[in-house]
Amino acid sequence: MLTVWMLFYSSARYLGLAELTTLYFSAPIMVMVLSIFVLKEKVGAGRWIACAVGFVGVVVAANPANSPAWLPATLCIIAGFCWARSTILIRLISKSETTLTQMYATSALFGIACALSLPWLWKNPDAQGWLLMIAVGLVSTSGQYLLYEGFRHAPASSLAPVEYTGLNWAFIYGYAIWTEIPAINVFIGAVLIVAASLVLVGWERRSMRTAKERIG
Repeated sequence: MLTVWMLFYSSARYLGLAELTTLYFSAPIMVMVLSIFVLKEKVGAGRWIACAVGFVGVVVAANPANSPAWLPATLCIIAGFCWARSTILIRLISKSETTLTQMYATSALFGIACALSLPWLWKNPDAQGWLLMIAVGLVSTSGQYLLYEGFRHAPASSLAPVEYTGLNWAFIYGYAIWTEIPAINVFIGAVLIVAASLVLVGWERRSMRTAKERIG
């Protein structure tokens, strides 16, 4: 996960938001593929369809106008792969370790790595900067806890398409904070992303109902 954020933030300095979003949101596809080979999960047609539709929705919504530079693009794709791999590792570790233990371990590693860079990168923030950093810490901690709990209770491949809804929240925050009005392609992409999640939910409920009927 440390590698993920280092690569992602590095590539974000050189890529436009559309290119960055499109490349990074290839991660859920990688999660599904890795879940087959690492976790031995059975991935049905419904999940494949949901991931495919979600990825198309991201491409439509992002609408990259220009081809990104190859090096930042490669870094972003590698970041997506590392994030997918970390998702699988969380799923495996959750079988023996609690969510809080995992959070303590990753946070400690992040803290040590960041502390080593402080002499070269640290700049004293003002009061607003401190408040923003504290807010980011609280929101990130809450999000990380919920994410780990989700991976504990559900197959990684079934959670992958739901990650696409993060793009919708980005559009909502963009309008609420900066009054950005998305173009029509963004709305079309959002519809596809939501549709992908609904397809997944419907498929999972159908699979569970079928399994119960067989047991009964």
